[in-house]
Amino acid sequence: MNKIHFQGQTSHYSGKVRDVYYIGDNWIVMIASNRISAFDVILPKPIPYKGQVLNQIASHMLMACQDICPNWLISTPAPQVSVGKKCVPFKIEMAVRGTLTGHAWRTYASGKRTLCGAVMPEGLKEHDLFPMPIITPSTKAAEGHDEDITPDEIISRGLATKEEWNQICEYALALFERGQMLAKKQGLVLADTKYEFGTIDGVITLMDEIHTPDSSRYFILDGFAERQSKGEKQKQLSKEFVREWLIENHFMGQTGQQVPEMNESWVKEISQRYIDLYERLIGEPFMPQDMSEDEMMDKVETVLSRLQL
Repeated sequence: MNKIHFQGQTSHYSGKVRDVYYIGDNWIVMIASNRISAFDVILPKPIPYKGQVLNQIASHMLMACQDICPNWLISTPAPQVSVGKKCVPFKIEMAVRGTLTGHAWRTYASGKRTLCGAVMPEGLKEHDLFPMPIITPSTKAAEGHDEDITPDEIISRGLATKEEWNQICEYALALFERGQMLAKKQGLVLADTKYEFGTIDGVITLMDEIHTPDSSRYFILDGFAERQSKGEKQKQLSKEFVREWLIENHFMGQTGQQVPEMNESWVKEISQRYIDLYERLIGEPFMPQDMSEDEMMDKVETVLSRLQL
């Protein structure tokens, strides 16, 4: 996608799974690629329709949460493309956790009872619900792994003022509550997720994607409590199955480890699982759309021209 150049484009950034084009001083074009990453590493083969799945889920969820706080999105002119407002980002990633899962569980199992300044009660087992959701922020690294950080460290390092931090927390918890409600309607449990915020003219604004399988972890609600009581493995709806496959093949992103080979049948299975995720989360059939690059650019340029660059 690096050969793409939009009218008024000033710069371009290629992330792990997205390409971002900065247009003038105020706008961005974000293209969700078919790349897939895990353990902060881009895997060697693209996943068909993954970009469309993520872009359309993110658009749906942003629209469903637009009454909670300002967000960056203006339009989704093409299956994999969103156009929105440029924000000055906080260099913080806001993980909100409703269950003792993933990084929180690994920390808990090691004997610790605090994570990023948040207290985790005694007597819990993996995937148990927290009494109240907790926020576990991390620094947003330009490269490599993000690092855990406490609210006090965020304020002392000038990553946000106390007032900004309080507002971001309020938004994050309200968004998570809405995400839990939307998930429950679809027979799911939103276990954890992450949000990113920035500012536009000093106004705190929600950025990037929300409540997608790349940024969130879902469990199947039916039988969740029974499985917990019996100590059985929970049924997940996320890209955790990709991480599990990598771990089984001795890869966790550590130095010297080799990414396992991805054969075509595995690539097709990942693609189908992403489509299944879409249909389960949104409650509608997924309609694959194959759009040429020229057609995509025309649609984006039409939106940009309306923004009076």
